[in-house]
Amino acid sequence: MKAAVIHGPGSIKCDTIDDPKIQNPDDIILKVTTTAICGSDLHIYSGGIPQPRPMVLGHEFMGIIEEVGKNVTHLKVGDRVVVPFPVACGSCFFCNHELPGHCEHSNPEHYGPEGGLLTEKGGALFGYTDLYGGYDGGQAQYVRVPYANFGPRVVPDNLTDEQALFLTDIFPTGYTGIDWGEVKGGETVAIFGSGPVGIMAAKSAWLRGAARVIVVDTVQYRLDKAKAAAGCDTILWTDGPKDVVAQIRDLTQGRGADVCVDAVGFEPDRNFMDRAKAVLNLEKGSVKVLEACMSAVRRGGIVSVLGVYPTTYDNFPVGQFFDKGIILKGGQAPAHKHIDKLLGYVTEGKVVLDDIITHRLPLTEISHAYDIFNKKEDGCVKVVLDPWA
Repeated sequence: MKAAVIHGPGSIKCDTIDDPKIQNPDDIILKVTTTAICGSDLHIYSGGIPQPRPMVLGHEFMGIIEEVGKNVTHLKVGDRVVVPFPVACGSCFFCNHELPGHCEHSNPEHYGPEGGLLTEKGGALFGYTDLYGGYDGGQAQYVRVPYANFGPRVVPDNLTDEQALFLTDIFPTGYTGIDWGEVKGGETVAIFGSGPVGIMAAKSAWLRGAARVIVVDTVQYRLDKAKAAAGCDTILWTDGPKDVVAQIRDLTQGRGADVCVDAVGFEPDRNFMDRAKAVLNLEKGSVKVLEACMSAVRRGGIVSVLGVYPTTYDNFPVGQFFDKGIILKGGQAPAHKHIDKLLGYVTEGKVVLDDIITHRLPLTEISHAYDIFNKKEDGCVKVVLDPWA
């Protein structure tokens, strides 16, 4: 089969590799009909999260079931399904507490309670390095899906692939940021990052009754896409966080936003001084966006962290966190917890997801797709891939 294989930082190719096979009785083999590149895939592509051996990437995929294991009970060959991005067993302590990203069984080689840099990680993720389970991902023509009695959801016939695809990750992730923010109605929500997750967070804020949604980014065309797709206010980050924070306070009677969402993570756009600081402090990337969120949120407000942070950071503003009484929540989104409700929103027409797509490319152009997404070229916001074109 054809598959997108990472060969090292900046090197991803469409290779021909062996088809996956059933390994456990609750596996399915999925013929992938549509897949996509996620912003968090770029952390592997950049080398920010290491992956020393070749591996198939991709955790946003859907398709038609080609084969089922003997213990799969509610799915059959021919079903069209969408698959949540965490690999989760559905029966352990954390799965039973709606925390599939912390599954105790899916990542036995690297799992542990500590949450360290290279060991004692959480549960597994599709196509997201050996540290997170080593499962090949879905940027391929076929993929093995374990624990199939828990993860995949059948997609209604009246939805196209593109209408349903983002139920895999970015819609549940964006929604999680708003859910963690306890948005009930009437709030001002500021979202840092107008990539796919940030736009989905903006859409989710409206679904939850927010009174005002503000999206911040360093790239104007991404803000334009956010405004068009989510009908939000936008702020262009040009001179640094102080100006952005001042603008948010000006819009909120000087208090700050009720909820701030970090939809960027540890690899924001950075200048030379930001990079030099990271080298001196032996840090991966920067927490500048998280720091901006903590300044922009009001006292007693909530900061939701959806962007990836893989390591420790010096000078974290714990004093500000304490003085302002900020609630800080973050981690892998519990996609399984929300996916059925969100599928209902899509089916009922309460939200549109496919309006963020800017590029549709064959899987054979995977190198080009990653390049323009990573460099923010050609107006690229979201790339959807056809494995069979």
